Amino acid sequence: MEFFSPAPLEAACSHRPPCGGCPRFGEPGIGADSRAALDALARVHGLPDVSVVSGAMAEFRLRARLAIRGRLGSPKLGLFETGSHRVVTIPHCRVQHPLINRVAAVVRRALVECRLTSYSDKAHLGLVRHLQVVIERSTATAQVVIVANSATIEPLMDCLHMIRQRLGGELHSLWFNAHTEPTNVVLGPDFESFCGPATVVEHFGGASVHYPPGAFGQSNLEIAAQIIEHIRAFVPAGATVAEFYAGVGAIGLSLIDRVAELRMNEISPQSLAGLEFGLAALDAAERAKVRVFAGTAGDAAVMAENAQLVIADPPRKGLDAALIDALVERRPRRFVYVSCGLAALLKDSQRLTATGALRLTGLTAFNLMPFTEHVETVAVFESG
Repeated sequence: MEFFSPAPLEAACSHRPPCGGCPRFGEPGIGADSRAALDALARVHGLPDVSVVSGAMAEFRLRARLAIRGRLGSPKLGLFETGSHRVVTIPHCRVQHPLINRVAAVVRRALVECRLTSYSDKAHLGLVRHLQVVIERSTATAQVVIVANSATIEPLMDCLHMIRQRLGGELHSLWFNAHTEPTNVVLGPDFESFCGPATVVEHFGGASVHYPPGAFGQSNLEIAAQIIEHIRAFVPAGATVAEFYAGVGAIGLSLIDRVAELRMNEISPQSLAGLEFGLAALDAAERAKVRVFAGTAGDAAVMAENAQLVIADPPRKGLDAALIDALVERRPRRFVYVSCGLAALLKDSQRLTATGALRLTGLTAFNLMPFTEHVETVAVFESG
């Protein structure tokens, strides 16, 4: 069952091939293999075929990371061609917010005029490595991060001034990120503000959620908001809730009006910084409900003790083994698992239900990244 199946896009994408960012471009819903795997999981547990929630098929990406490569005076900004470090330029990408495309064009022109070199992966030479752009919905402005093979901001100063001037009121904030290691990781650990606010602010369930430039955030906020509303329906009024892998608090903080106590776990320093901004925005009574456990989910597994509801939104690799053991042993009344990795969900579901401690009682799929093989799934487990 599809909750919403938008009509296919009318025209082919001008960037395909060789751009591989949307391997299923124009196709509605989730991929056939993912659908089959989820329906099979549902049947094993006596559930109906999985419902799929879809949304917009154009301009839905509010967050992008673009590689910067190429020769002096002719930089390329875009996505890596599959299996290589060759950049495919995507100046008219139809799934990105139009402001992302405009920022990329402004940055490219500034790199040309300031004669800044682009990074070479093979030689580990060249200055500018990546561009990250995040759109703040309420202001329709862009948080812009220039990632450079430099320990200091000084080589980029003229370029940053030019970007700021040309984006004008469309610029939310401008950042320098130092990344001098020869790795494939996009962002380095250190950020320096050139101008603008410290965080992009979004709202879920009435709460302010803050995203520093290094914190993880979903690119499709229309579907992310629907996932959060879906989860809110499982929260009993006055409950004690434990949330693992909480990030900046998009799920947990949205529940603050419904809970008596909220325990939140996260390991990323950038996400913890964003969570602190969100907590500071709460009134004193709401803030008093929250306890934060920094570290791995396995080390924080004690948070699940006596919680009426446990929520986890882990990375693609799935749940920490120690957390699974704790959930099977302590049997929370309800466990809501937000999965971005289908293989991990299938494996973890088997471990969670093998002893009968927990039963899988609900599965809903969300087409968070249209035109890809990715599927976001919300699985609900209840005490057996």
